[in-house]
Amino acid sequence: MTEPAVFSAVVRDRSHAAHSGSEGAGFMTDLMAGRGSLDDYAALVVQHWFIYDALEDAAGRLRANAAVAPFLSAALDRVPSIEADLDHLLGPAWRGSVVPLPTTVRYVERIREVAATWPGGLVAHHYTRYLGDLSGGQFIRRILARQFGFAEDGVRFYRFEEIADTRAFKEGYRELLDRAPWDPEEQERIVEEVLRAYRFNTELFDDLLADRAARVT
Repeated sequence: MTEPAVFSAVVRDRSHAAHSGSEGAGFMTDLMAGRGSLDDYAALVVQHWFIYDALEDAAGRLRANAAVAPFLSAALDRVPSIEADLDHLLGPAWRGSVVPLPTTVRYVERIREVAATWPGGLVAHHYTRYLGDLSGGQFIRRILARQFGFAEDGVRFYRFEEIADTRAFKEGYRELLDRAPWDPEEQERIVEEVLRAYRFNTELFDDLLADRAARVT
């Protein structure tokens, strides 16, 4: 008799197509292929700032929650790095000029909603963002650094200085998913929220394409 797959494997397998679709979105394809400008990249970093600010604010308020706290390592926090990147890309006065795109507004609202009402939902968004940053994000960092001549400033977002072994960290995170005390119904809800997070990400890339078109006309 075949044993059921562990939860982390279920999440990975169920979200594989959505993950691949998000990575292949036109905006990111252009950026990775050298068809995107530095302005395009800066526009992406701006939207990351709104998203991670909401995510890390929510994490800060849930660190006392026993079911969620094990996932919320401070070594993952990205907001200071994003802000340093924006200082480099846009200058120190950037806070007065940036605005969230429509998908970012909905994404942030959803993060805040689940943080207030459903801790497992926050873990779904946390998993989607940070394990992606620790995986494909490292490839993205290398490509962008080469294209735009960055050393550290500009791509600090992708550098996890407090995590010495990203592979081991990701394995530990997946083990936390496998040990979490969620019944099958709750696990299914979390998988669906992971898929929702990927949809937000793909729709954000669509917004960024539209924003780019508006900037160049």
